[in-house]
Amino acid sequence: MSRGINANASRGLSVSDTMNKRTAMEGKTCLITGGSDGIGYSAARELARMGASVVIADQNVTKTSIAVARIIEETGNRSVRSLLADLSSQSEVRRLADQIKAQIPRLDVLVNNAGAVFLSSRRSVDGIEMTFALNHLGYFLLTTLLLDLLKDSAPARIVNVSSSYHASAGNFSLEDLPNPERSGGHRAYARSKLCNILFTYELARRLQGSGVTVNALHPGLVRTNIIARNNGFLGRVLSFFVGALSVDASKGAETLIHLATSPEGGRSTGKYFVDCRVAPSSILSYDAGLASDLWELSEQLTLPVGSQRA
Repeated sequence: MSRGINANASRGLSVSDTMNKRTAMEGKTCLITGGSDGIGYSAARELARMGASVVIADQNVTKTSIAVARIIEETGNRSVRSLLADLSSQSEVRRLADQIKAQIPRLDVLVNNAGAVFLSSRRSVDGIEMTFALNHLGYFLLTTLLLDLLKDSAPARIVNVSSSYHASAGNFSLEDLPNPERSGGHRAYARSKLCNILFTYELARRLQGSGVTVNALHPGLVRTNIIARNNGFLGRVLSFFVGALSVDASKGAETLIHLATSPEGGRSTGKYFVDCRVAPSSILSYDAGLASDLWELSEQLTLPVGSQRA
């Protein structure tokens, strides 16, 4: 114990500061998608260490179970659990939302973090370009399904993990996004990250006065297996070279944790953060008309099977 206190003192933290940090999120519930590894895992662990009840939503039962057990062991917080869902599948996102609403009486923080890079064109189970389906529509559908719970839990926060790569989206039409023949590989990833920011800004406008804030962030170039995971040998090679230039997941999670826990994260809304500070996003990301049209397209693409638009 004395070594831990001395280490904190050397960083300018008093014993009371340390205890306050450990209890800063007590009584709050946080849902993190893609929380079994990478920055999602690091954020989940830190939020648990700060006293939050943490729910990790991920699709791999083994990895997610191991992640939950490790976080409990490392933090001593037993209020950590998991729910399983493939967030590229709209039926599974709906099932996840139903489970959350049935099992969790309040939701203070929603972290949309699950995402992937697909270097080749693929379709989701719903027939939509896979990167767009997972990285944007997964965020959009889960968030909109949980909005009433978030509003009832206000003050509450939504944190959307984007990337500085959104600035590389280039010219495109919205109709290209769900079509694998018109949007694939690195272009699809950049466009999906732009969609995360457009969605954040539009949602912030729609949530004004609700007590729910929503912000996006760039975590930095983080050393994770996001490239290697779905892209075979080429993905492993690219991941190796990216890893040489990147930071570890704990460092990459700092801005996410800042937005989930800090007073600024509860005051600011409709902002883009880098290194725990508000930063400008790309010129295209501020196009309110494009953001509104993206919202409309996202609603159309996530209508339940068999329903018709009024």
